[in-house]
Formats: sequence, structure tokens, C-alpha cells
Amino acid sequence: MNLNLRIGLAALFPLLLAACAIEPADEGPTPQRWNLPELVFTEDGRPDPSVLAPVQILHRGNGTQPEGLDPHLTESVSSSNVQRDLFEGLIARAADGSLIPGVAERWEVSGDGLVWTFFLREDARWSNADPMTAEDWLFSFRRIVNPATGSRFAILLTPILNAQDIIAGRRPVEDLGVRVIDELTLEVDMEAPNPFFLEVLTHSLALPVHRASIEAHGDRWARPANMVSNGPFMLEELAMHSHIRLVRNPYYWDSDNVIIEEVFFYPTEDISAEMMRYRAGELSWTNQVPNTQFNWIQANLADELAVYDWLGIYYFGFNTTRAPFNDPRVTKALSLAIDREIITERLTGFGQRPAFAFTPQGIPGYDPPQPEWASWTQAERNLHARALLAEAGFGPHNPLRLEIRYNTHEDHRRISLAIAAMWQQTLGVYATLINEEFRVFLNNRRQRVVTEVFRSGWIGNYLDPMYFLELFFSDNPQNDVGFFNDEFDALLDRAARAADLEERLALLREAEILMLKTQPFAPIFTYVSVRLVKPYVRGWVPNVLDQHPTRFMFLLRQDSVQQGVD
Repeated sequence: MNLNLRIGLAALFPLLLAACAIEPADEGPTPQRWNLPELVFTEDGRPDPSVLAPVQILHRGNGTQPEGLDPHLTESVSSSNVQRDLFEGLIARAADGSLIPGVAERWEVSGDGLVWTFFLREDARWSNADPMTAEDWLFSFRRIVNPATGSRFAILLTPILNAQDIIAGRRPVEDLGVRVIDELTLEVDMEAPNPFFLEVLTHSLALPVHRASIEAHGDRWARPANMVSNGPFMLEELAMHSHIRLVRNPYYWDSDNVIIEEVFFYPTEDISAEMMRYRAGELSWTNQVPNTQFNWIQANLADELAVYDWLGIYYFGFNTTRAPFNDPRVTKALSLAIDREIITERLTGFGQRPAFAFTPQGIPGYDPPQPEWASWTQAERNLHARALLAEAGFGPHNPLRLEIRYNTHEDHRRISLAIAAMWQQTLGVYATLINEEFRVFLNNRRQRVVTEVFRSGWIGNYLDPMYFLELFFSDNPQNDVGFFNDEFDALLDRAARAADLEERLALLREAEILMLKTQPFAPIFTYVSVRLVKPYVRGWVPNVLDQHPTRFMFLLRQDSVQQGVD
């Protein structure tokens, strides 16, 4: 759907802001209240059976429709949420986001930091009862870096010896620095010491795949009846645009401690409809909540509302392979003219913070650099933006015209409308908004043919600024803005090889400063996670990575449901 906004958008801007402040009429079900039992644990640390609900089925709102379930090919948060229930990596995360042993029950690193040895669990099994061996991991890592696989996240494994050359097609996959020592011992050689390697191994990219299933079913292996996984759950149903249903995997090594029997993941791009489903009791939690209902939620569901920092950045990308977005004066002017305070205070409103760098706050030891104009008033930014755009040749007699693409979502539409209005009001820029289905949107961004400006977000899967900055590395297939800078690449390479953590972080900061000068994107705000969680869901723990493994959750018995009063 195209929404042409070339006339009168600035005049509509106050109406848009006013609409954001209006609480919609409450036509949904009356909020429910429960009498929940006191939580009691047995001697082995499990919840006492007497406090558990007789049916342990979890219903999760999951945002956009996952584009697939192959962990080596997908990119979205919604896909990785499902994958982390289906598969388990060498390293896993606890409910609070901390690192814990996964399939590797222990590991060692050499004194020089160049060799990691992982010792696998003897009782680790695939969901068809096949034993897991080091050969499975060798196959999986080679598949990830194989150019024929086409993984857009393969760059994350470049700390492994020869991975970068293999991804680029300069060496065969057999040269990857991963070796099988015996059935239960895997050794990994590094290009250089990497203090974040265990964090890298928690990414959904680093999950294993079952070789026999892929060889038998090809690109259809990640479907019900075909998929063999190694995590706490197995794939039972995949109904596009309806739900994904997982059931408990009896062969998972820790299956005895998994209480949830089934988990449903629902695509919930329409967050108002998601809110209604939650209030009707159809969802155990929401992926998001409508910010237009903030006051009502605080008044009626405050004890079910969870708001906490999320390591991620919301931004607009510029396709710098196309004119005029290859001119830093244009992209900087567009970034300067965005009033981030209005967006975070009037549109989002749940504690999001204005952003001026790409790497968000919250990574230990790293202080994201801020451009000089971050401390200016918005009036000063607007004045400088107009001067830059005029210098680039745009003005009343030659207005800049552009397209803003966004994937289907109520908030993306509203934010895109607001920014388009700001650009028209401040710079005289005429914008056309184009709404695209998620897969089409991702494909257009990758090709860099029709895109001009596009909304995007980048979520930290682990606590390393490299995870954010290498998105703009020249050879990264996810470099959708087309930022190519040899000096920036060299700084990332030096950081990747730095044995000293302080030196590594200093080099990454220098790289970010360089990138901010050319402004291939407009950072808008840092994320917070905002969702509703039923009070009978336990084992759900807020964390900055917003990762919530179902294996740690359980449902309390709900006694004598009572209706609340609006």
C-alpha cells in the first residue's frame, strides 16, 4: 500500500499527535483477577505439583510472522524466539539472560585464548532420539559459513579461524577452524583471542541442525514432520499467519525439569488486536502493547505490565548506494530534523530514550559516542539541517522527494507519518510512505534497488558493541544501507584481533565516531520492552536481551476467577 503524503502533511501533524493522546473507548472484556496459590517448591527445587495448573499450555504473542525456522537463514526476532525453544546451542541462557551450559556441559580455553574446547553432554539427544555428537557441530558450523547456504548472519562466526575467507569464497569449508577430537569433544581455533566468543555462541545462528533431516528433505526440512531439533520443544504445527505450536521434547537432556507441555507462538502485528486477545484470556503474554492505551493499562492492569530496558536501536536507514542519499549532507540534514523528544514522549511513551548513536547504552565498558549536535536544541538542529540541505542543492525551488518504506505495524506507520511530517515542516521534503509485508520489505532492503529510506531496528543478542557496528562492515550481507568504508572496516578488523578488552572497545568507539560523521542512518530511539504478562505465568524474568526461554516457565493454578471493576 502506498500512502502519498506530498500535500498537507505538516498541517496534519498536530492532529496525529492529538490522536496519540486519546485513550480509545474500552470495549474489551473486563479485566480478570485471580486468586493464586502461594508458590511452594519441593526439595529438588521444582514447583510443588499442588500449585501448578492442571494444563500447562503457554500462549505467546510473537510480533511479526517468522520468515522461517532454519536458524542459519532467518533474521527476525520473532523467528529466533521460536528457534530458542526448538534448539539448544553449546552455550545457553538462563531465565535472567545470564550464560549457562547448553549442550556443552563444560569448556576450556587455552592460555593464549586461541583454542576453545567444548565437552558435550553424554545424554544430549535429538528429538528423534539420535545422540548428539561433535560431528553434528562440525556440520552445523561448516553449513553456516558455506557461501552456498546464504546465511546473512555468517559474519558472526568470523572470530573462528579462516571463517572470513570461507564466507568470501576464498577457502573451502573444510578449512574452518573447528575439529572433532572425539564423539563428545569439539575444538575451535580462533583468529585472535575474543572475550565475547561465548556470547556469540548464544546467538540463534549458532544453533545446530540435524544433517540427516536436511539431506532427506532439502529446504523443506524445517517443517512439521520433517524437523528434528535438539531443544526442549519439538515442532508440531506451523500454520502461516495463525500460529506455531511446539510440544515438549521427551529426548531433551533436561526434559524432566521442563514443565510446560505445549507452547503456541502467535503472529501479532496488529497490537490492538493482540491486546484484545490478551484481555479475552487467549494469550499468556503480549509481544507489545498499544501506546495509545497506556493510561488505561496503568489504571487497570498495572500489576501485569512489564516495562524494562531492551538492548536495541530503532532507526531509519538510508540507501547510500542511491543519490542523493550518498551525500552525507542530505542524510545528516534528515537526521537532524527528526524531533526525537516528540517521538519518545508523544508517540511511543513507554520510556524509550532519544538516540544519537547506533550502539545503545548498557554494554559494560562501552560509552557510545555522541555527535556534537546531540546537545543542541531542536531549533538549532533544524537550522543546521536547512543549511545542509540547501548546500546539497535542495530548497523551495528544488524540493527533495523521497520514499519511506516500513513493514506492516501500527507503530511503524505512526512513527513514519510523524517523521515525514517533521521533514516536510522543517525542510520542505515531500515523502511517500510505502507499507510492505515483512518478507517483501526485507527482500527490498537487501537488494538496495528500490529502497530510499526505510525503518529498521537492531536488537542486541549479546553484550558486545561489535554486534551492532559490524552491521555496517562492507562485506556484511545485512549492510542494507550500503555503507562501504575501508577505514571503518580496518578499525573493526583491528578490534576483532585486539587481545586487550580496553583496546578493543576503544577501537570500536573510534569506528562508531567515523560512521556517525557520514550518517548512513538516522538513530531515533533506544528500545524498551513493553508487554503484559499474566500473573499466573512464572519463570518469566525481565532481562536486557528480552530473551525468555519457555523451558524455565510454568503456570500456577488459577483459583476462583473473579471479575475486576473498570
